[in-house]
Amino acid sequence: MKIFVASIIKQTRLLTGLILLSFFLSACSSSEKSITAEQATVEYDLLYTLPEEKISFKEEVQPVLENRCVVCHGCYDAPCQLKLTSAEGIHRGSNKEKVYDAARLTAAEPTRLFIDAMTTEEWRQKGFEPVLNEGEANKVRNLEDSVLYRMLRQKQLYPQARTGMLSDDFDVTLDRAQTCPTVDEFDDYAAKHPKGGMPYALPNLSREEHTTLVHWLAQGAPMPDDDVPSKIAEKQIEQWEALLNQGTSGTSDNKARLVARYLYEHLFQAHLHFEGTDDREFYRLVRSSTASGKPVEVIATRRPYNDPAKKVYYRIIRHQGSIVAKTHMVYDLSDKRMQRLKELFYDAEYEVTSLPSYKPDVASNPIKAFAAIPVSSRYKFLLDEARFFIEGFIKGPVCRGQTALSVIEDQFWVVFFDPDADIMMLKDEFLNKTADYLASPAELEDNFKLLASKTHYKTLIEEYFQSKVATVKNNGPVDIRDAMDYIWKGGGKNPNAALTIFRHLDSASVNFGFIGDYPETAWVIDYSVLERIHYLLVAGYDVYGNLGHQLNARLYMDFLRTEGEDYFLTFLPVEKRQLIRDGWNQGIRQGDGDIAGVDRWMNMDFVSGYRTDNPQRELYQHLERHLGPLAGDGDFINRCRQDECQPEASKEVLRADKAMQRATEMEGLVVKILPDVAFVRVKMGGKPKDDIAYTMISNKAYHSVTSMFQHESLHDRRDYRNDTQTVVRWLEGSYPDFFYVVEIDDIENFVDSYNAIENRKDYEQFVARYGQRRTSEDFWQHADWFNRQYSREQPRLSGIFDLNRYQNR
Repeated sequence: MKIFVASIIKQTRLLTGLILLSFFLSACSSSEKSITAEQATVEYDLLYTLPEEKISFKEEVQPVLENRCVVCHGCYDAPCQLKLTSAEGIHRGSNKEKVYDAARLTAAEPTRLFIDAMTTEEWRQKGFEPVLNEGEANKVRNLEDSVLYRMLRQKQLYPQARTGMLSDDFDVTLDRAQTCPTVDEFDDYAAKHPKGGMPYALPNLSREEHTTLVHWLAQGAPMPDDDVPSKIAEKQIEQWEALLNQGTSGTSDNKARLVARYLYEHLFQAHLHFEGTDDREFYRLVRSSTASGKPVEVIATRRPYNDPAKKVYYRIIRHQGSIVAKTHMVYDLSDKRMQRLKELFYDAEYEVTSLPSYKPDVASNPIKAFAAIPVSSRYKFLLDEARFFIEGFIKGPVCRGQTALSVIEDQFWVVFFDPDADIMMLKDEFLNKTADYLASPAELEDNFKLLASKTHYKTLIEEYFQSKVATVKNNGPVDIRDAMDYIWKGGGKNPNAALTIFRHLDSASVNFGFIGDYPETAWVIDYSVLERIHYLLVAGYDVYGNLGHQLNARLYMDFLRTEGEDYFLTFLPVEKRQLIRDGWNQGIRQGDGDIAGVDRWMNMDFVSGYRTDNPQRELYQHLERHLGPLAGDGDFINRCRQDECQPEASKEVLRADKAMQRATEMEGLVVKILPDVAFVRVKMGGKPKDDIAYTMISNKAYHSVTSMFQHESLHDRRDYRNDTQTVVRWLEGSYPDFFYVVEIDDIENFVDSYNAIENRKDYEQFVARYGQRRTSEDFWQHADWFNRQYSREQPRLSGIFDLNRYQNR
């Protein structure tokens, strides 16, 4: 009887729904544009099934948004500035202005979420348009007047192809023209761009995913209040705020105030993690006009060292919303960290007689602004988490790093001078004396004096080099084995002592240890280089800045790159040094960045004792021995094929490793047609979590990495014949260009087919067999697996991968 009654009720509801739909369509048919049932603006069948209880945002909606929407809408370069990572971003809506505009003549107003406006109304005043219904609230209007819903519906009406490459109707280039319709403009948009629904140029949502979002939007898109600090974090926040604000008490404490300013300017972009809290619980350090215990009122300035114009309190607030890989930089806070900072900054004996100005020429030059703090303290602070600070200019304030990254090679290693070594460049007296020479274009902010600026800062760098040459004590060369004492070895346990940087055109990544084959170049970094990189490309870099600001930053970064490379070269024999340097500087890069004084520096003999005719390789091997385990395990896949380098792993994993060894043999002209970063899923025949992941990285070689302008021919800068491949057994990078999926029993054929690629036609055939195109029906299944795998590999450091650069292959 119950079943019969339920059946009658269900049929009655269905009939009611059909009547409503018929009424809706008949009403529409009298308008100028009659529409079919398939083209109805609102899906009444889904409204019919709308549940009475509220859809759970965190349990049901957020997973769909993260896996299908945030993958493209998560950073400054989110289309239409629509960031779907948080409730605030969704309520803020969209904006037609592009954040990334290489030809911008004047700086744009910043539109940083959680900084430049705090309410939806404030965002409306800044030109943002709603993507949710903000008018009459009912389930029909909540859909009809929601751009978010209309975009989802458009995709349902015009689904894309399910095989092959996308047609030319789809523009998936990063700098494609943006169309950001308001709800009143949507009909015109849909008529002009029928295939412009969301997810754009990616497979449709599943019926279940689509229904979840539609029901949520029909209910008025309810979202929970912001997350509050956990109980474990609350006590630690109180302790850290007390430490950072001790200089704000009635009696002025210049030392504490200076240290707090220094720490803030280095950690303002960090995702802070407190000891004992959940792996996915993060916080932010902000400047507030209110003291601890009161609601935070963020002081919004374009740069972290700009004048706050009011009394500053340093506050720690909960990070809200989803974590995306491209902006996720974790800095751990713990009792041990606090003791370390007290040791370096608070307990060290030095006097701060006055505080530095916030004027740009002082505030942008950390060598000058923080001269009162011992160099040793500052340098050790940076070295403790060197990867974090290097990662800053790779991720940091830029989601698209072409300007910041265009001057570095595709793969290189980084080591650091030991902070306790007797090196003149690490002495307070020397750096204080030369601080004016270490000014950077960050002090200019927005400026068009490109050539004049380059000449000015080149002159300053020349003065600095000449000071080094005049001051250095060269008592004759030391043996290469003894020279290793000048290289920081992290106390034998800090993995930050050896890093590898991979550049993927306009993005990059950094990881611990020496990864890949011996690189063409390497950097040895001292305090001033590391500090200036941070202030040039992180603290001082404005993504909303004008053309002059961005290009001046790039020009100066070229000097810093050259300085790091030249420090590396000083460990090599004089007679080989220039030849190697000339090999790095070919084509239009030749002569660029030549600094007066460098020739004399490069001709000073510092190191002896080389025993082979390949001193650069020999130096790499000395560094490996000196750093021991911190240099890595030798890299069985890419560099060391001996048994001692073979990792401990199952028989099947080693089988895959050995197959992937041969994939690294791909080099030369064919590499140019391969993705910069490709993720590989090797299915092991068991549960999905047992599958393993590899990243195949194409290392592009360049005659020049100094080009500023996008219209300059890539062909003129590229050195195709020296392209190489690196393969790692983990997920590297934030922007996968392509996915491959292969069964373990087919792994050898996969690599054989890969190595047989000679042209684009061969590659397309390879993709047809192993690739996941934008049209693949199981694309989302594998995209989800890679995100879950990243979480398994890096529970705290992982974030959602960005698919904006995923190629149409």
